[in-house]
Formats: sequence, structure tokens, C-alpha cells
Amino acid sequence: MVKTTQANPAHAKAAMSIDVEDWFQVENLKSVVARDTWDERELRVERNTDRMLELMAERGVTCTCFILGWVAEKCPALVKRIADAGHEIASHGFGHDLIYSLSHDQFREDVRRAKALVEDQTGARVRGYRAPSFSITDWAIDILQEEGFEYDSSAFPTVAHDRYGKLSGMDAGEPITEIRPGFREVCVSTLQLGKRGVPWGGGGYFRLIPYPIFKRGVAKILKAGGPYVFYIHPWEVDPGQPRVTGLKRSHAFRHYNNLARCDTRFASLLSDFAWLPVGALLDPHRPA
Repeated sequence: MVKTTQANPAHAKAAMSIDVEDWFQVENLKSVVARDTWDERELRVERNTDRMLELMAERGVTCTCFILGWVAEKCPALVKRIADAGHEIASHGFGHDLIYSLSHDQFREDVRRAKALVEDQTGARVRGYRAPSFSITDWAIDILQEEGFEYDSSAFPTVAHDRYGKLSGMDAGEPITEIRPGFREVCVSTLQLGKRGVPWGGGGYFRLIPYPIFKRGVAKILKAGGPYVFYIHPWEVDPGQPRVTGLKRSHAFRHYNNLARCDTRFASLLSDFAWLPVGALLDPHRPA
């Protein structure tokens, strides 16, 4: 039996988030997994997300699930289980397209469709959004606010990455920034080393860096005042997922590195810190 007691969540500044998408929807596999084959692929997101929900329930953790609309449409019972377990429901868009590959109208339709779908399924208002592959742009923020979102959690203020987007008016020293009146950006965490931010928020970095070192980095961010924002995907706890061939070596490494260890590392991370949903970090900033 896992011990469930942890620090008082009211004082926690670490936010747990899961980007609920399936293995074949990942940008690293896009060159060999065509969009029109998605319906033919083995759907594994439900079992993997259920595993993560089980681990969190054992430890009394609630998180934010940024749910892909495509997944919500295929797995409505999963969305209900997530909501019934008390997790914050947020949006990952519908089709997992990089924002800057879409027109403004296409992006608006994508987020509107996804938001309406999960709100209808859960009866809960969706406040938060995260862009696929963190591909956020300034113009997307305006549309998100117009569509009723209160925050975005896509900015990753780190060294250059080939897919990450950029936002104007961000301050690396302010991980939660009001970038429009009434609309806030919640950055994924980095570990500051001099003027550079080393990615320390999850994903492939979490699987690559030895866990004791990763844990010390999280503690350092929190000790400095935090908050700390972590992200993970259901496919990352699934070493048995189908393997595709023909990938660039760098893309294969990003996707498959240390999948067999991630379940155990995720369980340890859940136990080693006190966690809140991302939206809960904003509550002190909300108007009375």
C-alpha cells in the first residue's frame, strides 16, 4: 500500500499536468505516421491514462489533464473518469497540429471544437489550454482569450528548440505572467543556469536525466520560490507501444528513450512532492 499523506496541498507550488494524447499522434512520429492512418492505429491512450490515474489516486494527487479533442471523441468514458476523479479538465486542442502550421481561422475552429466537446462531456468549464509541442504564438493567445480561456501553459522559456513557439512580453523570472488583461501564461519549468534555462519540466528531459538529479532540480526550483510545472504524456509510461521504423535518429531517441523506466520515475515524482492542478496556481491571482 502506498502512503497517501503528503504536504498540505494549500501550500504546494508544484503543478502536475498530463497531455492526454496517444502514441501515434506525437510530432516526432509524424514523418512516418500519416494523419489519415490514425483510425487504423492501436488505441492505447485509455489504458495508459488509467494507469496514471491509478498512481495519482494512490498518492492523493490531482492534476490538470490537457485532453486532445480527438482522444475525447474516441474515449468519452475516459474523459468522464478523469473528471470524476477530481482532476482539472483543460484543452490540448483537437487535432494536435502545430499552431503556426494553421491559419487563424483553422486554429479557432480547432480549439472551439475541442473545448465544446470536453465541456459537453464533463459539464465543467474549460479554463486552460496547452499547445501541441508547445507551439504557442502571440496571435493564438488573442484567439484563446476570445474563445473563453483564462490561461495558457505552453511557454517553455528555455534554450532553442525546433518546435517550441515564442510569446512576447514574457519574463523568464516570472513563470506566471498576465500577458493580456485577465489572461495568464503559466510557463513549463526550467532550471536557471546563468542566463540560460535548462528544460526541467518533464517529457523527454524527465526520461533522460537520472531521477535523483531531476528530483534535486525540482527541489531547487521550489526552494527558490517556484512554482514548478511538470508535464508528461500517457504514452511515456508505455514501453510496450508499437515501434515504427524509418524515423530520424534524433526523433526516435526523443520518443523511445527510457520508456521502460518512466512509470517508476513518475510514481516516485508523485510521492516526492505535493502537487496541485495547474489552474490552482492561478487562484490567488483571480479577482475576488
